[in-house]
Amino acid sequence: MTELHVAVGVLTDAAGRILLARRPAELHQGGLWEFPGGKVEPGETVAEALARELKEELGISVEASSPLLEVRHDYGDRQVFLDVHRVTAWRGEPRGVEGQPLAWTLPSSLRDFDLPKGNAAIVENLIST
Repeated sequence: MTELHVAVGVLTDAAGRILLARRPAELHQGGLWEFPGGKVEPGETVAEALARELKEELGISVEASSPLLEVRHDYGDRQVFLDVHRVTAWRGEPRGVEGQPLAWTLPSSLRDFDLPKGNAAIVENLIST
C-alpha cells in the first residue's frame, strides 16, 4: 500500500485560535473536522503543496510557514504521512472556498471536535505547547 504524503497547515489567529475545516462527506474520513491541507503532488515541495492547497481550500496566500511535526498513520484502507507545518503569516481572510464549514477554536477545545484518528498527535502537540 502506498503512503499518501499530505501537507497539513496549522493556522493560528491573533487570539490564539486554530482553524479547522470539515471534510466533505463523500471523501475518506468525510464529515470529520481536520487541519486544512492536501496531497503533495509529484515534483512539489511540502511548502509548495501547502501554499497551493491553502489557496484552493481557503483562498489565502501563505507568506510564512515552518515545520511543526510529522505523523504517520495507518487507517487500514490507506496510510498517510502528515507533514504538519505551522502557518505563521498569510494574506487574505480564510473562507471555505469549496463550501466547507470552517471553525476557529482554542487549542484547549480541539478535543471537542471529531477529527480523524491520524490527527490525534497534532492535537496533543498543540494542546501541550
